[in-house]
Amino acid sequence: MMFTSNMIYLTAVVLKKDSDAVTKALLQLGVLDFVRVSELSGGNDARIRSVQASVSSARIIENKRRIEMTMGSGSSGVFQEVLPTLDDLQDLNLDDIEKKLAEIASRSQEIKEEQRLIQQEILKFEDIIRQLSMYGSSKSITAQGLRKSSEYSFLTIQTGTMPSAFVSQFENDLKVYPSVSMITGTSQDRSSMLVISLKKDEKQILQLLDASGWIQGEIPMASSPDQNVKENALSDIQNQIRILKEQQSSLHNQYQAFIDDRLEWFQTSWSLLRSNELFYRIQSFFSATDRTVLFSGWLPAEFKTSLEAVLYQAAQKRCFLEWHEPGEITAETKGRVAVPVQLKNPGFLKPFEMLVKNFSLPEYGSIDPTPFVAVFYLMMFGFMFGDSGHGLVLVLLGFLGKFVFRKSSDSSKKLSVLIIYCGLSAVVTGALFGSYFGYPLFPPLWFNYHAIIAGHSSEYTGIQSIYDILLITIYFGIAVLGTGLLLNWINLIRKGNWMKLLFDKAGIVGGWMYGAGVYTGFYFVRHLYKALPGQTFLLIGFGIPSLLLLGKEPVLLILERKGGHKEQKISIIFFLNMLMEWIVELLEVFSGYLANTLSFMRVAGLGIAHVSLMIAFFQMAHMADGPGGESSVWSYLILLAGNILVIALEGLSAGIQSLRLNYYEFFSKYFNGSGRAYSPVSIRTRL
Repeated sequence: MMFTSNMIYLTAVVLKKDSDAVTKALLQLGVLDFVRVSELSGGNDARIRSVQASVSSARIIENKRRIEMTMGSGSSGVFQEVLPTLDDLQDLNLDDIEKKLAEIASRSQEIKEEQRLIQQEILKFEDIIRQLSMYGSSKSITAQGLRKSSEYSFLTIQTGTMPSAFVSQFENDLKVYPSVSMITGTSQDRSSMLVISLKKDEKQILQLLDASGWIQGEIPMASSPDQNVKENALSDIQNQIRILKEQQSSLHNQYQAFIDDRLEWFQTSWSLLRSNELFYRIQSFFSATDRTVLFSGWLPAEFKTSLEAVLYQAAQKRCFLEWHEPGEITAETKGRVAVPVQLKNPGFLKPFEMLVKNFSLPEYGSIDPTPFVAVFYLMMFGFMFGDSGHGLVLVLLGFLGKFVFRKSSDSSKKLSVLIIYCGLSAVVTGALFGSYFGYPLFPPLWFNYHAIIAGHSSEYTGIQSIYDILLITIYFGIAVLGTGLLLNWINLIRKGNWMKLLFDKAGIVGGWMYGAGVYTGFYFVRHLYKALPGQTFLLIGFGIPSLLLLGKEPVLLILERKGGHKEQKISIIFFLNMLMEWIVELLEVFSGYLANTLSFMRVAGLGIAHVSLMIAFFQMAHMADGPGGESSVWSYLILLAGNILVIALEGLSAGIQSLRLNYYEFFSKYFNGSGRAYSPVSIRTRL
């Protein structure tokens, strides 16, 4: 857990007839991060050629994607991935799968086309409603039937009479078009009618009217004075829209049932495709001669014995395995083949591992920063968000997130767990500061943060003012930076980079000067900004390391000459460059470390802002109290809104600033983010 996992490199040769069995064994164990043999050899060996897959990987991926999209349109609304097993790895007939998918797609398209046509009808009826609503009264609607339609209207209105015997057939024929017909009265054997339709259908509807014995004329409204033509027309259209929407809903349910009835086939086919995709992905890394197959890759050293046993069994011992240390491969390929990095942390640290990976992966063989990030991140967050009540809210939100995202990606789940951890940190620091939703419900275990910000006694003699709080964060910053320097020295010792260990600004010389600077700063403040340490200390603390930095270039020059490198001509330009680089490095050491240390004051700054906001909301709540000083409803609402606002804004700010301090202050001292992620191909590999 302290360092990245130790890796080992495998080069294997098996008989071509055993390649499928070996592929299945590699897929089942799932520990090999493949590297093409051509990358190792530089691609210069004409005897070695790539293995051509018998099935198109592009076709497999495309059919798998079609299944995922179709399953996602079922009643579940989302594709649920189920990891395949080797039992799913059977002979693949893509033609059968594609034929079945085409049949399903054809039926799905028919249903969707019906839904589309219904939706068009609904839109047309809604357009009629909008146009009809522009008419002021029923009289104006019926009057329109005797005039030519306005060029600015999308409606045509027909009024007149029709033989009563033809009405039923006419209304049945009229259903083809978005329209409404109303019988406003009857006289002998004829019915008075109002027909409203879209102007684009006017020609066809006039033909239907003529075929039904239509005589245009005025509707005898006087015979039915209580009849509201406009309201009845709108009601009839709304009823037709309701019927269409019911049909649309029925088609939607029919489509989902159609998909759900085939879920078993979808899942079986998807597992078959996925297992074959992984199978052929492994074989895509294979190289072949006439009778043998070669492959290579990285794996954690702890799996060496397991992989050996599996390969010997699959190949019936007809194989040759060669193992190499990372240094051998790096030297042989001159860095072309990078060693992958695996961070191996227990489950409870995975959220913090996610934060590290979000920045970058550490270099292979270096320290895994995850445990240190976990400690420092939570300490920073807790100090900036020190309220037990607010922390408890975050814990509850975190558990809610775990429930909501239980079927989502791992990153969403890890983020929810991270919120829980941050909430617990705030609960602890809130108890230390005696803050519970801004109230001092219990005595503080350390000091009263609210009392200090409000200008009262903190009830703790060691912390009495804001300056004392700022000093705590400076001490904390020194500890974080010191830890970063120590980790950097360990990394450099493991790499054997002695020059950088000694002369780098994050090396021993830089740490030496930083330690001296810290002591000098505190000495200066302790003596009321009037005195510095003695000359002997200043000479040892700053003079000697400064001279060592000046001597870095000459030492490098001597080492290059001993190493047989091209000699650099020593001239006045060389000395001027050396002097300028020395001055710049000194400025970087002094200004950089000072800025890094003071940057941690933002931890106190956000903590003070958190407390100040709560004090402000309490004062606003008191201003809304009743005449007798009793709390009113408005007081409680202000406090509720204030707590919600502080939790949201301060929680987000504290999380971001904690991340920033880890990334740009802590990581900058030792982190070399040049690693490549360890990515084995396994039957358990998720999308």
